[in-house]
Amino acid sequence: MPIHYEADAEHVVLITIDRPESRNSADMEHFKLLREAWDRFRDDDQAWVAIITGVGEAFFSGADLKRYIPEITKLQRDIAGGGVSEINGYRLDDGTKAVLRNYELNKPVIAAVNGFCTAGGMEMLGGTDIRVACPEAKFAVMEPKRGLFAGGGTTVRLPRQVPWAQAMEFLLCADLIPAQRAYEMGLLNAVVPKDQLLDAARAYAARIVANAPLAVQATKQSALSGLYHDEEEIRRIRDAVRELREVIAPDDAAAAILERLGRDLRTAFERESKLSSFVFSSEDAKEGPLAFAEKRPPRWQAR
Repeated sequence: MPIHYEADAEHVVLITIDRPESRNSADMEHFKLLREAWDRFRDDDQAWVAIITGVGEAFFSGADLKRYIPEITKLQRDIAGGGVSEINGYRLDDGTKAVLRNYELNKPVIAAVNGFCTAGGMEMLGGTDIRVACPEAKFAVMEPKRGLFAGGGTTVRLPRQVPWAQAMEFLLCADLIPAQRAYEMGLLNAVVPKDQLLDAARAYAARIVANAPLAVQATKQSALSGLYHDEEEIRRIRDAVRELREVIAPDDAAAAILERLGRDLRTAFERESKLSSFVFSSEDAKEGPLAFAEKRPPRWQAR
C-alpha cells in the first residue's frame, strides 16, 4: 500500500507516502488513502502525534495530474448524476482533506521533509505544526510558473505563518527554495542530515507526548482558532443571515439586504477556491502546462 500507517507504543504514528515512481504524487486512490490515514489518526484515542514523510527524493508533490484530473472529472460527473456524496468510498473532497485543508485536526502533526515539497506538498505542509527537513529538501509554490493557482490552502496559510515578505517571495516568485533558506524564512524548525531526519522528528514527538494529550490538543485548537478566527466568524454570520432570512417577509427590504450579504460572505479559503477556479479557466492556465510539456518559454496573454 503506497500510504503506510504505523503506530507505535509511544502514541506516535508514522504516515509514509511511498510512490517514488511518481515523485510521491497522488492519483484519486492515493488521495483517498491519505485522507483515510488522517481520519484514522484523528479518531484513535491512543494516537497522540503523527509524523508525515515520504520516500526517495520527494516528500509529496501533490496531484498526479495525468491520472488525477480525468479521474476526478469523472467522479464529479458520476456523483452529480447519481445524487450521492461518494462512490466506492471516493469523495470529491479527498484531495483537500488529504492536504489538511478545512480539516479539523487538533492533534500535533510533524513533517519530516525528505525531498521535494511542491504543489500539494506545500499545501499539506501548511497544515502541519512542526517541520524538520534534510539539506536536500526543496520547497516551492510553483503553480504561477505554469499559469496555475495554488488552491489547496497555501495562499491563505503561508502569509499567516511566516512574515509577509517571505510569504510573497514564495508565492509570487515561484522558485525552488533550498531547505536552509526555508529555515531562515521561518518555514522550518530545523534542518538535519537526511539519515537523522526521522530521529529528529521522533525527538520532537517524544517531547510532545511527554505532555498531557488533552492539554496539548486543546492548546493546538486554541492556537488554530486564533490564527483562523475569521473562518468560524464568517460561518456563524452566514448561519445567522440564513435564520434571519427565514423569519423576514420575502418582499421586505431587509430581506434583500440579508440575501445579498449571504451571497457575498466568503471565508478566506472559499475566496481562494473562487480565485483558483478563475485562474484555471484562463488561457494562461492552458499555455503554462503546454509550454512546460514542449520545453519552451510560456507566452503569457494575461487572459
